[in-house]
Amino acid sequence: MTSFVTIEKGLGPEGRIAVVRFDRGDGINALSPEAMRQLTQAARGFEDDGDTSVVVLTGSPKAFSAGFDLKDPEGRSRKSMDVGALRRHLKLGPRLARAWHEMDQITIAAIEGFCIGGGIALAVALDFRVMSRAAHIRIPEIGLGMNMSWQSVPRLLHLMGPARTKQAVILADERISAEEAYAWRLVEELADPGAALDAAMALAEKFARQPPISAAMTKLTINRLTHALDDLTSHMDVDQFALATMTDDHKEGVAAFLERRKPRFKGR
Repeated sequence: MTSFVTIEKGLGPEGRIAVVRFDRGDGINALSPEAMRQLTQAARGFEDDGDTSVVVLTGSPKAFSAGFDLKDPEGRSRKSMDVGALRRHLKLGPRLARAWHEMDQITIAAIEGFCIGGGIALAVALDFRVMSRAAHIRIPEIGLGMNMSWQSVPRLLHLMGPARTKQAVILADERISAEEAYAWRLVEELADPGAALDAAMALAEKFARQPPISAAMTKLTINRLTHALDDLTSHMDVDQFALATMTDDHKEGVAAFLERRKPRFKGR
């Protein structure tokens, strides 16, 4: 089986930084079901790692991720699944985001190129985001007749507030530039093109010099307080996503995307 994820440990001060690189080698870095499984496994692999304090997640030089892989055979098989099988399969995304969100280590996303859909859903599950000034973000789910899931809406809301979250999620065709993402507080730091990983590593070194146990406990406290109601407010987003994928608008949105034309939605 092809490995899309590589992990390098023992970097930085006292070897306390690890870099996880997601690169499918195609310049797109879409999240196929298998890619999501590998990224989930990578995050969970740090559960018993007391030697690593900070984990930097990066993509390829051209793309952090293009989001869910609409052309992947396993992903396309969702069309023929019964409701039970579909609900189980749709948990791959939330499971991925949760695995990274719940890590004890400080986590930093280094974003080059584009970060779309599921890519930004993954990025906002991390603690910090460093973005190239040449990169951009787009959240196309509603434009494909779907809703944003993976518990991403609460995470976006905590970062940007309600108005910007609505703007980013509902206006699906609009690109969010790096400068806009920084102004909207969606990312914490900007870097020169090609230098997002270097900037993320510089930030990682600052955290790696802190006492690991105290830092981990403080992160947990902040996350628990910030996200205390997230499960309550988004516990049905997977089912909402499943329902949305059964609509004619979803079929039209995906067809328009694949045919490179404007969709014609009819509200059914």
